[in-house]
Amino acid sequence: KRPWHLSFSYGRALQGTVLKEWKGDDANIAAAQAALMVRAKANSDANKGEYGGAAGAGAGAGDSLHEKNYVY
Repeated sequence: KRPWHLSFSYGRALQGTVLKEWKGDDANIAAAQAALMVRAKANSDANKGEYGGAAGAGAGAGDSLHEKNYVY
């Protein structure tokens, strides 16, 4: 075991699903918040090596987040 913690940023994955649920409509805020909680829990579980695949549903969950020609 190393003396430092190595993790990965899941920000785009969190945002993508939430934005697709919200769709810019205030009527979808609760659904977007629920989607955020599901994704945040999945990311937490993945970080601990405990993710079981349960967060695979929802708007955009299986969509690619790849942006062609995006410069990081």
